[in-house]
Amino acid sequence: MRAEFEPIGIVRNAFMGQVPEGWETALSQIVIDQKWAPALEGVEEFSHLCILFWLHHIEGEIALHVHPENRVDLPAVGLFATRTPCRPNPIGLQVVELISREGNVLTVRGLDALDGSPVLDIKPYLPRGDCIPDATIPEWLKKLWGEMTKTRP
Repeated sequence: MRAEFEPIGIVRNAFMGQVPEGWETALSQIVIDQKWAPALEGVEEFSHLCILFWLHHIEGEIALHVHPENRVDLPAVGLFATRTPCRPNPIGLQVVELISREGNVLTVRGLDALDGSPVLDIKPYLPRGDCIPDATIPEWLKKLWGEMTKTRP
């Protein structure tokens, strides 16, 4: 079986080459193709959206096991246990805050996509179905997030 995707839009921001520190608070625009603009009707009633995008700069071999964040002090785990962008199908997924909608342009905060990334789909974030309060994570991720919290203002 083969799957093909037709992008519905494109990401516009200042992220070239790699996503910089502080991307969580940075603004991006998602420019939707005009033919899909009517499908945005009502999206502005949601505070957050789920964005699916193509990681269009990913190249090279795919390792089945990786050290998260390329840190050898963290255990090597299967790539599906991480958010590494080097994947069999390089699809990015991010929940973003919707700041505004102007016609076919969405301004969002917290999108970790490079400028020019093709957008594959947009879905509303649904607190009842998308938020799992008692979800668990591995110890290595708790360690990593704990370190990140200490280094951020």
